[in-house]
Amino acid sequence: MPPKIVPAKAGQTSSKTPSRNQRAQKQQPVSTADRLKRLFTSLCAQTDGGHFANAIRTCNKILRLDPSDRDALRTKLFLLLQTEQYDAALALIAEIDEQRSFERAYALYRIQREEDAAQVLKEIRSNGKEVEQRGAMHLEAQLSYRQGSYQSSLDIYHELLETADPMSDEHADILTNLSASQSHQDFITTTFMQCMSQLPSSIASTLESAPPPVLFQSASILPSVEEPGKKPEASETTKKVRTKRVPKGVIPCVSPLPDPERWLKKSERTTYTHAQGKKRRGAGGGATQGASVGAESAPVSTPSQGGRAGGKAKGGKKK
Repeated sequence: MPPKIVPAKAGQTSSKTPSRNQRAQKQQPVSTADRLKRLFTSLCAQTDGGHFANAIRTCNKILRLDPSDRDALRTKLFLLLQTEQYDAALALIAEIDEQRSFERAYALYRIQREEDAAQVLKEIRSNGKEVEQRGAMHLEAQLSYRQGSYQSSLDIYHELLETADPMSDEHADILTNLSASQSHQDFITTTFMQCMSQLPSSIASTLESAPPPVLFQSASILPSVEEPGKKPEASETTKKVRTKRVPKGVIPCVSPLPDPERWLKKSERTTYTHAQGKKRRGAGGGATQGASVGAESAPVSTPSQGGRAGGKAKGGKKK
């Protein structure tokens, strides 16, 4: 017989199953310092892997726990600039207590606010640090190039080229931008004038006296104005055949349609029953074996008994 199971008494707990107090002690909430440590570990991995959108979410989680964390604020600002969220970056710069003039100037430059960016760059050149001043010089050269001041851009790039390391990436970038500024400056000062001198005097005078061309906005940018009494015309749209639903080897509008009764049994199809009816109607039309014409006038011949007996006594004596 199997051993009897003795029930545990009230108030006693098994040594294998933990009590409620032990479970409560094990499932204690994680401290804020540990959560911040885990979040910063995830933030480093996301930034190194280029997952900037997830990294911004991680920064927001860190700032919810510690709104004054400088590292999280700086990282979020860097990520916003990398993801081209310049309006959000400017809003974050306004919230940060510390000075972020270069980042502010760069964001203003990218959202086409050149005058504000130039004002911030002047402040950096006069009061900024050496590292910020070098970055401000690069940004000022690009701003001058955008505004058409190619000579000013050339002067700044020449100044940067003198102090740049020949083996650095900065040196290669300066040479590229310097070549672009030089080509535009040469076109304005020499190439354009040479082309104008080669034209006939009548054409040259007409071009010089003509007003500058006006840039018209494209039709896609202008708002569409509709007449109040005019109804919008329905645009003619042709339905495209969805190739995913067309079986392989079938050409739409060319291949014959499939049999609608292909799902029925063969004996239940219309073509099968029609063919069987034809066979039945044609069965009585021709003369078959055993049929007789005029059965009333001529008696039906029956085989003789001798024939049957002869058949049976095939192996008998010969007479």
